[in-house]
Amino acid sequence: MLMAVIVLFNSCSAGKKVKISNYANLVSCHQVNTFDFKRVNPQPLHQLSLDTVLSNHFSLSSLNIANAFGFLDLLKQYVEIQNTYNVHPTTEQRLQKLELAMKLSERINQASLEISSFASELDCEEERITQVADFLKGKEKQRETRLTVAAIGVGAIGGVASGILSASEKAGNSGDYLGIATGITEAVLGLLILKNNKTTELLHPRNALKDIWYGNPASDIYPSSIWYYLNYKKPADSSGLSLREKIIERWKGFEQIDASSKEDLKDFELLYLGEAGKYGTEELYNRAKMYDQIESYVKMIKQDLTTLSLEAGLQ
Repeated sequence: MLMAVIVLFNSCSAGKKVKISNYANLVSCHQVNTFDFKRVNPQPLHQLSLDTVLSNHFSLSSLNIANAFGFLDLLKQYVEIQNTYNVHPTTEQRLQKLELAMKLSERINQASLEISSFASELDCEEERITQVADFLKGKEKQRETRLTVAAIGVGAIGGVASGILSASEKAGNSGDYLGIATGITEAVLGLLILKNNKTTELLHPRNALKDIWYGNPASDIYPSSIWYYLNYKKPADSSGLSLREKIIERWKGFEQIDASSKEDLKDFELLYLGEAGKYGTEELYNRAKMYDQIESYVKMIKQDLTTLSLEAGLQ
């Protein structure tokens, strides 16, 4: 019984808060680039006076992606020279068409790289958070194993000792008392297993979730082209929601955000939207999933780039 008590105290000695390596907090998924992604946010497509040369040739999604990445004028030039060449083909116009096609392809590729670059940052941050969550989960399982072994040991030792004492006439009620003590000890160990929740502090000064939640006109994290695209509301969309707002509704729909009361929302904002927070395993996995969902929406922008390339006849 003494050995079981020692195991119990050893199991409970570890604090609930786990200190993770400084590397896990200091690692940065953001690489400072020599080129500028922070262009001025473009004017919404539906507010522009689009030339029929463009509207007759391209879908609205293709025009919107060109507007987002700032090559709508180049697209117009390309279509105009293409139409001219189809009517009166000359060597000079053919060369101009090829030159504009190359420039347009370069801009599309650059836009694709910009999307991939930012998506890789989101993916890196997701992996960083998941790794911390896995580390914390491992600590919880390790402690749970020790507590389970202690509970089995207490039950076995208590059962044998209680049986021996009960069989002895000189022991009196000692066996009953020992049985009660064993039951209480097992109950305490069971409670400790249920309450086996560890936490750790996670730093996230560059917080992509914050920008999605508040939806400010400009972002210091998202490239302006991607930020425009995530916030653009298509007039023909019956939902009336931008991609950014759909991400938030998805979080709420799957109960990743508890929006049942103002207090719960405040707790969410304090933990997830600041520069640091004290996280449990479930909160860490939830944060990682939220990053993964943003990443998936950002990658979806490439679908419109592909459509644009096909409509322009570049593939």
